[in-house]
Amino acid sequence: MEKVNIEYIKEKLKNSYDVKYREIKCEMGIIFGVFIDDLCDSKFISEYIFNPLIQHDITNVDIEYIKKEILPANNIGDINTNDEAISHILSGDLVLIFSFANKSIFCEAKGYVRRSVGIPVTENVIKGPREGFTEAFVDNVSLIRRKIKNLNLKFESMTLGSKSNTVVVLCYIEGVAPKKLVDYIRKKVSNIKLEFILDTNYIEEALKNKNTTFDTIGSTEKPDVVASKLLEGKIAIVVDGTPFVITAPYFFIDNFQSPDDYYSNKYFGNLSRITRVISFFAACLLSGVYLALATYHFSLIPSVLAIRFAVSRAGVPLPTVLELLLMTFFFQLLREAGIRLPQSIGQAMSIVGALILGDAVVGVGIASQSTVVIVALSSISSFLVPKLYGALSIWNIVIIMFSAVLGLPGFYIGFFILIAHMSGLESCGYPYLFPFGTLESFKSKDILYRKDLNNISNNIFDKDNYNEKI
Repeated sequence: MEKVNIEYIKEKLKNSYDVKYREIKCEMGIIFGVFIDDLCDSKFISEYIFNPLIQHDITNVDIEYIKKEILPANNIGDINTNDEAISHILSGDLVLIFSFANKSIFCEAKGYVRRSVGIPVTENVIKGPREGFTEAFVDNVSLIRRKIKNLNLKFESMTLGSKSNTVVVLCYIEGVAPKKLVDYIRKKVSNIKLEFILDTNYIEEALKNKNTTFDTIGSTEKPDVVASKLLEGKIAIVVDGTPFVITAPYFFIDNFQSPDDYYSNKYFGNLSRITRVISFFAACLLSGVYLALATYHFSLIPSVLAIRFAVSRAGVPLPTVLELLLMTFFFQLLREAGIRLPQSIGQAMSIVGALILGDAVVGVGIASQSTVVIVALSSISSFLVPKLYGALSIWNIVIIMFSAVLGLPGFYIGFFILIAHMSGLESCGYPYLFPFGTLESFKSKDILYRKDLNNISNNIFDKDNYNEKI
């Protein structure tokens, strides 16, 4: 064991005003205390660490006696190297260096400012738990512990980022999560070589498929969602400094499942889920179908509707494909503006902007009323599956381009390419379209239609088949 050098620590942590040094004299020598005032509870340190050391007459070099009999802190441990001492100081611990002994110890005294548990902004529910994760990983772990009181619930901690030293916690239920899945994710995460990790996306990029617009790794702000994923046999990854927790593997069907489906009436939940599935196809395909019919296959449109389309397009100088792309771009601008502006004015600006813009482009003759309606329906439909919004925005344009070139045959080609692309994706060894096309190997009672809760409260994985995947 290397003797920790106080001068080495002072040199490494120089020019940091919040690093505090305290010397306590005793009969055996000097005890040096080093901590960061911003990260520690100063009152706790004074009352439960320094006061007992001052009041007790330390007459021997038995550090174990000091740890067990004098210091009342909950978490106390040995320090073996200078770098380990600095790591504990930067993590919010108090480090005690004894000039009369070769041993040094740390005492947990974290007391940094943290955000209280609140309602998640990105995942609203009508009925169910309202609490959401915070930026402090210790709070997030405790929220998961409260949901699952199981002795097999495991939390494996590791430190990643050579400069940020970010704490990353791997969470799973032993005996429920397939062992090969746990080993696969543990190996992937531990092999991440980055200088700093500030958000879950730094971890996600190491786990998900690279060349796709679809998210093959999930994330959530709700502890109850994480608990349900863990009980299904999945794995959660908690990253210090962000309120989002990663869940893996993540399947295409997960994009259509909402906590409300399980907390509300089964039939209403199923209706909502089917609506989301329909909205996915509408957001992705509606513009392409409209373009193909309006440009190449006018005879397939009912005559009355075809006449109305022709009247609405009278005086519009742009071809239909440019109308669609231009209006899609305008709606993207409104969405981005609504997100980036302060919340108090962003929503109002989006609504007013959409109304004024839609009326103005029709009045000027840049776009027809039918095109505005189609783009508006497509955009609104994409909001029903927010986790797929990015992928839908891109694939909608891809299918529009295929339809513009070849009409309905081009639309079919674009749609088949989309299905083939999703069929080739994997999430941590599982097919992304699970359980579609894999019903012989995997069993699920919660796909498009949610059955009774007592029929779906079980592990979704067939472990024997999973062993062949990785």
